[in-house]
Amino acid sequence: MKHLTYILFFFSWAVFAQVEPVEQDSTQVHYIIVEGDSIPVTSVELEEVLVLPNLHFENRDARIRYIILRRKTLKVYPYAKLAADRLEALQERLDQLKRKSEKKKYAKVIQKYIEDEFSEELKKLTKTEGQILVKLIHRQTGKTTFDLIKELRSGWRAFWFNSTAKLFDISLKKAFDPLAEEEDYLIEDILQRAFQNEQLERQRPAFDIDFYACVNKWSKPKTRRKAKPKQ
Repeated sequence: MKHLTYILFFFSWAVFAQVEPVEQDSTQVHYIIVEGDSIPVTSVELEEVLVLPNLHFENRDARIRYIILRRKTLKVYPYAKLAADRLEALQERLDQLKRKSEKKKYAKVIQKYIEDEFSEELKKLTKTEGQILVKLIHRQTGKTTFDLIKELRSGWRAFWFNSTAKLFDISLKKAFDPLAEEEDYLIEDILQRAFQNEQLERQRPAFDIDFYACVNKWSKPKTRRKAKPKQ
């Protein structure tokens, strides 16, 4: 899985980590005017909570498939989240650097850190886990792994790594599209349940996902043909 390790080389922030201030009180105060007097009204912003449908499987094989996919998704999601976090931090740091030599030097520091920290773990991923990781990197960053390599290094390296990945039945150009692919919908369902159960740390996707539209498309029971009456 060396080609998957490569893209994470650019997502670490070992030297220039910053601590975001913690917001102590998210309550907002608004004022309404009643007969010339302003009356404070407090409101609290609440996150949207999805109402997840009950799980139904057509047969035992479908249930086993979901369980296996859940295990793999829960395993690789933290790497995809890390990629999104590091990409944002990397971009912020690069924007602060003026010289090309400084940016190149910083990239080498990041590459060394990631290689030491994560390469051995990523090598343990199976082919299917690697492909799920590629999809989730797109979910969290809004860019395919291929485009990220192309953007951060060069088009030739992106082509080379994608060709190498194809030998393992992995496409670095694969996007995450739960409305078009049933497996992606199942992955999104697994993530949403894991977020609500606090198995995984929630991170919003880089693009809007209409989860209920996916549910309506993929959860509808398949119609069975009625048996013809005997004559």
